[in-house]
Amino acid sequence: MKKNLASLNRLFTYIKPYRGKFILALLATVLTVATNAALPYISGLPATKIQENLTAGESLDFTYILKVLGLFLAIGIANTIVQLVAGFAMTNVVQSAMEDLRNDISKKINRLPVSFFDTHQQGDLLSRVTNDVDAVSGAMQQSFIAIVSAFLSIVTAVSMMFYINVKMALLAMLMIPLSLIISRTIIHYSQKYFKGQQDALGDLNGFVQEKLTGFSVLKLYGQEEETLNGFKKINHTLNYFGFRSAFISGLMMPLVSLTAYSAYIGIAILGSLSVISGAIVVGQLQAFVQYIWQVSQPMGNITQLSSVLQSASAATERVFSILDEAEEVVTMDNVQPASAFPVSQFSGRVDFEQVSFSYKKEQPLIEDLNFSVLPGQTVAIVGPTGAGKTTLINLLMRFYDVDEGAIKIDGVDTKQMPRESVRALFGMVLQDAWLYHETIMENIRFGKLDADDYQVVDAAKTANVDHFIRTMPDSYEMEINEEGSNISLGQKQLMTIARAVIKDPKILILDEATSSVDTRLEGLIQKAMNKVMEGRTSFVIAHRLSTIREADLILVMQHGHIIEQGTHESLLAKQGFYEKLYHAQFQEDAPELV
Repeated sequence: MKKNLASLNRLFTYIKPYRGKFILALLATVLTVATNAALPYISGLPATKIQENLTAGESLDFTYILKVLGLFLAIGIANTIVQLVAGFAMTNVVQSAMEDLRNDISKKINRLPVSFFDTHQQGDLLSRVTNDVDAVSGAMQQSFIAIVSAFLSIVTAVSMMFYINVKMALLAMLMIPLSLIISRTIIHYSQKYFKGQQDALGDLNGFVQEKLTGFSVLKLYGQEEETLNGFKKINHTLNYFGFRSAFISGLMMPLVSLTAYSAYIGIAILGSLSVISGAIVVGQLQAFVQYIWQVSQPMGNITQLSSVLQSASAATERVFSILDEAEEVVTMDNVQPASAFPVSQFSGRVDFEQVSFSYKKEQPLIEDLNFSVLPGQTVAIVGPTGAGKTTLINLLMRFYDVDEGAIKIDGVDTKQMPRESVRALFGMVLQDAWLYHETIMENIRFGKLDADDYQVVDAAKTANVDHFIRTMPDSYEMEINEEGSNISLGQKQLMTIARAVIKDPKILILDEATSSVDTRLEGLIQKAMNKVMEGRTSFVIAHRLSTIREADLILVMQHGHIIEQGTHESLLAKQGFYEKLYHAQFQEDAPELV
């Protein structure tokens, strides 16, 4: 409960910037409740007047009755207007607050370390940003005004009941604590199921996103049945929590209604006796019964909203858990501002000095790693799976920080530099080419957002992809679809190379990406990569050893250590591990190099 209240308080911080409209919504709600409270009493006045006329043997006072009916109509119209104002103002507040919340989540995601994304499913994160925020938005939109209105309605209705008859009001009041006890008990038992439901929904989204991403591979290996079983398992979990959360929360409405029906019976008996004894008149009894409705109906509304509120409570926790994640932090006190590290001042020298790193403290990966790269040199990194090739690149880019030692660029410890300054020095061409749903022009321009169209075209020419682009429908204005499936893998790779060209980085990281394309495209990609590498320090994660013969330095890694280093010829001459890897690529028992 304390956690729910804390999340609710945090949620209200997003409403504060719009407190003017929020207060307007509250005032309009108060007026709505006030007019609602007045209507039953006014509607009972004609009946009371008729009773008085008949008792006195007088003719009916139609003038009075018409005035009362006119007043009733006027208040009814006013009630409708203030309801519309309350709804409009609250909708504006909620949607503006949710826009700010989504912006904060987006900013937060950009500040999270790579390790966070390594340990969380993309589909689950997507579910938190979309489904969970929508659940919060829907609950605030549907529930807030309804709850405030319900609370005020109950207070005013109870006040009017005490004004009419204290004994009857005390009897009617019994249904309120009974309803609260019922609601609290049901919420206590159902909340854990709502939390499980939101978590299961996130798992389901993650599973579906993962399987759709690899759908062709799934079909290729005939894993449809296995995938269906996995889906059924998660779906069954979602069904388990969904049924229990809905069923238990659904008990609230009939049980609360039962207390209201009991109150009706008691009031009908006591009210009838009060009318006979002359304690109240018929019109007051009529109004009193309507006030019971004005108490029971809001309580019923609250119970109906309980499932929405509990889902929103669970969703709020999941949303704020992202905002509470630890961000990338500055690890040294003497970090200087980004302006102190203009890209132009760097030449591209890289030094690893006694670098040690592990993803888990109990499992050391890289230990006491030392090597130096001169400006403009090409360094190839080879080794079997798990040797630490990708980890080395992650450390170089400061996706992770070293545990011990230092990585220096032109003599500057990268931990003394802001991460954006470090990454501004690099360009990357990865094995998995990433393009997004935009035009080809914008996908290439992604490497340098202020580049003009001429620079984009020049970069495409350098990357040997210009002629491919011009054969496409709409040329550079062709849109890449969301899956990036309307262009070939080779064309994707050439475009990512063009993206690196337009950035004009000091240091290049190339995850060799020619193994999945035909020989002609492989040649074009290799030529494009060679052009980009000219005059730049380059790190190449090598999968095909035949492509790195011209590298200035080859680092052979195994279990996080550099066990050999040198040129292609010198390493072959040593007849060591590299020589075995090189020749093993043409044998059946070749070690895996990816």
